[in-house]
Amino acid sequence: MITTLNILWVGLGGFLGSVGRYLVGVGARRWLAHAWLPVGTLTVNVVGCFALGALTAWATRHETVGEPTRLFLMVGLLGGFTTFSTFGVDCYELIRSEQFGRALTNIVANTVLGIAAVAVGFWLVKR
Repeated sequence: MITTLNILWVGLGGFLGSVGRYLVGVGARRWLAHAWLPVGTLTVNVVGCFALGALTAWATRHETVGEPTRLFLMVGLLGGFTTFSTFGVDCYELIRSEQFGRALTNIVANTVLGIAAVAVGFWLVKR
C-alpha cells in the first residue's frame, strides 16, 4: 500500500543510497585510476548486487523484515545505490526457478534495450 510514511522510507533510503553510490564510485575511480573499465559503475553494481542478494536471502530466511525496513533498505537504499542490483536479483530468481529462457531474454532485453535507449536519447538531443 502506498502511504506517505512508505514514501518517506523509500525517499530517505534513496537519498542515502545515492550519496553512497557517488562516494563509492568516486573512491573506486581514484583507487583504480588506470583501470580499463568504468570501475566506479562496476564497483557500485557488484557491491549493490551482493548486498541485495544477501538482504533478500536474510529476509526470506527470517521472515521478520517489516515493510518499513524492506522499503528503506531494499527499495530505497539499494535502489538509490544501484538499480542494477534489482536486475541481478530478478535474473537470479528466474534462474533459480529454472526459467532459463526468460532469464536470458531478460538479460539481453535489459542490456540491448538499455544501450539502445541511451543511443536514441543521445541522438535526439544532439539533433
